Amino acid sequence: MMKPSNTQSYIPALKYHALTRYYDQVVSLTTREATFKSALVNQTAPLARHHLLDIGCGTGTLTRMFAEREPSLTITGLDADPGALEIARNRLTSANQCVSLQQGFAQDMPFESATFDMAVSSLFFHHLNRRQKLEVLHEIRRVLKPGGQLHIADWGKPSSLVQRGLFLLVQCLDGFETTRDSVEDLLPVLLEEAGFLDIARGVCIPTALGTIRLFQAKES
Repeated sequence: MMKPSNTQSYIPALKYHALTRYYDQVVSLTTREATFKSALVNQTAPLARHHLLDIGCGTGTLTRMFAEREPSLTITGLDADPGALEIARNRLTSANQCVSLQQGFAQDMPFESATFDMAVSSLFFHHLNRRQKLEVLHEIRRVLKPGGQLHIADWGKPSSLVQRGLFLLVQCLDGFETTRDSVEDLLPVLLEEAGFLDIARGVCIPTALGTIRLFQAKES
């Protein structure tokens, strides 16, 4: 959703601002959204009284799932797209009072160092080229408290030849440069290069557009 760059620009969901309103329907129909986001929420437990950052929160579906799962959480959602954030605000009107949304870029987060116990992202990193991925990972480390956790759900190495063929559709939409790292399973390597510890893979979920994989790591 949010695509950082040195020029502080971004490409909106589905590439065009006019299509942002349809983003949720597309993701729901093509990615088994409820399944992989529930798996991501489950992977983060326990959550009570933590301060959580949702990076590239977009329209707020994952943010709301965390708010509903653990009312004691303090949640901050960050995204560069004001249109997506407006949808998220409407979605989160009934959520607990400890949810806030901020517009900003992931490579230059408007937060103090060591602010968050946990950071999560969903279908965000495949929008970034390799340099940008490392920039964002270093910034995540900065805003996490010592020992803080990072949990990611994103396109990963296809689990079969069929899944590899399906993922070509995503690559055509989002670009081969940024999605090549997904096919080559390089996110764990980049996490290690950025200084994260205890890097582990979670569940693997085949979808109509390719394979979504979960990852987790810890700030040193």
